[in-house]
Amino acid sequence: VQLQASGGGLVEVGGSLRLSCAASSRSTTIGWFRQAPGKEREWVAAFRWREYYADAVKGRFTISRDNLKNTVYLQMNSLEPEDTAVYYCASGDRIILSTITEETAYDYWGQGTLVTVSS
Repeated sequence: VQLQASGGGLVEVGGSLRLSCAASSRSTTIGWFRQAPGKEREWVAAFRWREYYADAVKGRFTISRDNLKNTVYLQMNSLEPEDTAVYYCASGDRIILSTITEETAYDYWGQGTLVTVSS
Protein backbone atom coordinates (compact mmCIF):
# COMPACT_ATOMS: atom_id res chain seq x y z
CA VAL A 1 0.00 0.00 0.00
CA GLN A 2 1.31 3.41 -0.93
CA LEU A 3 0.09 6.54 0.79
CA GLN A 4 0.44 10.08 -0.50
CA ALA A 5 -0.23 12.92 1.91
CA SER A 6 -0.84 16.45 0.69
CA GLY A 7 -2.50 19.71 1.59
CA GLY A 8 -0.10 21.21 4.09
CA GLY A 9 0.89 24.83 4.05
CA LEU A 10 1.13 28.09 5.96
CA VAL A 11 -2.00 29.38 7.67
CA GLU A 12 -2.76 32.04 10.25
CA VAL A 13 -4.08 31.28 13.71
CA GLY A 14 -7.75 30.46 13.53
CA GLY A 15 -7.52 29.40 9.91
CA SER A 16 -8.30 26.09 8.26
CA LEU A 17 -6.57 23.51 6.11
CA ARG A 18 -7.63 20.20 4.65
CA LEU A 19 -5.10 17.42 4.37
CA SER A 20 -5.57 14.51 1.99
CA CYS A 21 -4.15 11.01 2.11
CA ALA A 22 -4.52 9.11 -1.14
CA ALA A 23 -4.00 5.36 -0.86
CA SER A 24 -3.16 2.90 -3.61
CA SER A 25 -5.63 0.46 -2.06
CA ARG A 26 -8.16 0.44 0.71
CA SER A 27 -7.18 -0.31 4.31
CA THR A 28 -9.39 -0.98 7.28
CA THR A 29 -7.82 1.73 9.41
CA ILE A 30 -6.32 5.05 8.36
CA GLY A 31 -4.69 7.30 10.90
CA TRP A 32 -3.10 10.71 11.04
CA PHE A 33 -0.07 11.44 13.19
CA ARG A 34 1.99 14.59 13.57
CA GLN A 35 5.46 15.51 14.72
CA ALA A 36 6.22 19.00 15.93
CA PRO A 37 9.81 20.32 15.96
CA GLY A 38 11.76 18.78 18.80
CA LYS A 39 8.90 16.53 19.86
CA GLU A 40 7.92 12.91 19.40
CA ARG A 41 5.37 11.92 16.83
CA GLU A 42 1.85 11.82 18.24
CA TRP A 43 -1.43 10.37 17.11
CA VAL A 44 -4.06 12.85 15.91
CA ALA A 45 -7.04 10.96 14.52
CA ALA A 46 -8.12 7.71 12.90
CA PHE A 47 -10.96 6.31 10.87
CA ARG A 48 -11.97 2.70 11.50
CA TRP A 49 -15.68 2.23 10.83
CA ARG A 50 -16.02 5.47 12.83
CA GLU A 51 -13.94 8.46 13.78
CA TYR A 52 -11.47 8.69 16.65
CA TYR A 53 -9.68 11.83 17.84
CA ALA A 54 -6.96 12.88 20.22
CA ASP A 55 -8.21 15.21 22.93
CA ALA A 56 -6.00 18.03 21.62
CA VAL A 57 -7.89 18.20 18.32
CA LYS A 58 -11.38 17.02 19.26
CA GLY A 59 -13.97 19.52 18.12
CA ARG A 60 -11.56 21.24 15.73
CA PHE A 61 -10.44 18.46 13.37
CA THR A 62 -12.62 16.13 11.35
CA ILE A 63 -11.46 12.94 9.67
CA SER A 64 -13.46 11.59 6.78
CA ARG A 65 -13.13 8.93 4.14
CA ASP A 66 -14.03 8.71 0.47
CA ASN A 67 -14.04 5.00 -0.32
CA LEU A 68 -14.49 5.53 -4.06
CA LYS A 69 -11.28 7.54 -4.20
CA ASN A 70 -9.40 5.57 -1.50
CA THR A 71 -8.72 8.92 0.10
CA VAL A 72 -8.93 10.07 3.70
CA TYR A 73 -9.20 13.72 4.62
CA LEU A 74 -8.32 15.65 7.74
CA GLN A 75 -10.22 18.90 7.93
CA MET A 76 -8.46 21.16 10.42
CA ASN A 77 -10.28 24.21 11.72
CA SER A 78 -9.46 26.80 14.38
CA LEU A 79 -5.79 26.08 13.94
CA GLU A 80 -3.42 27.04 16.73
CA PRO A 81 0.36 27.52 16.75
CA GLU A 82 0.59 24.24 18.68
CA ASP A 83 -0.77 22.46 15.59
CA THR A 84 2.41 23.29 13.68
CA ALA A 85 3.96 19.97 12.71
CA VAL A 86 4.67 17.55 9.94
CA TYR A 87 1.54 15.49 9.47
CA TYR A 88 1.72 11.85 8.40
CA CYS A 89 -0.96 9.42 7.33
CA ALA A 90 -0.65 5.73 8.03
CA SER A 91 -2.75 2.65 7.44
CA GLY A 92 -3.16 -0.95 8.46
CA ASP A 93 -5.58 -3.85 8.15
CA ARG A 94 -4.92 -5.73 11.38
CA ILE A 95 -5.05 -2.91 13.90
CA ILE A 96 -6.98 -3.72 17.03
CA LEU A 97 -8.93 -0.87 18.54
CA SER A 98 -6.87 -0.64 21.73
CA THR A 99 -3.75 0.14 19.70
CA ILE A 100 -5.23 2.63 17.26
CA THR A 101 -3.18 5.46 18.78
CA GLU A 102 0.13 3.60 18.54
CA GLU A 103 2.59 4.15 15.69
CA THR A 104 3.76 0.55 15.77
CA ALA A 105 0.26 -0.69 14.99
CA TYR A 106 0.33 0.79 11.49
CA ASP A 107 1.94 -1.03 8.58
CA TYR A 108 2.14 1.65 5.91
CA TRP A 109 3.16 5.29 6.08
CA GLY A 110 3.03 8.20 3.71
CA GLN A 111 5.54 10.99 3.49
CA GLY A 112 4.77 13.94 5.69
CA THR A 113 3.16 17.21 4.80
CA LEU A 114 4.13 20.33 6.72
CA VAL A 115 1.54 22.47 8.43
CA THR A 116 2.70 25.79 9.82
CA VAL A 117 0.35 27.96 11.86
CA SER A 118 1.58 31.51 12.25
CA SER A 119 0.61 33.72 15.16
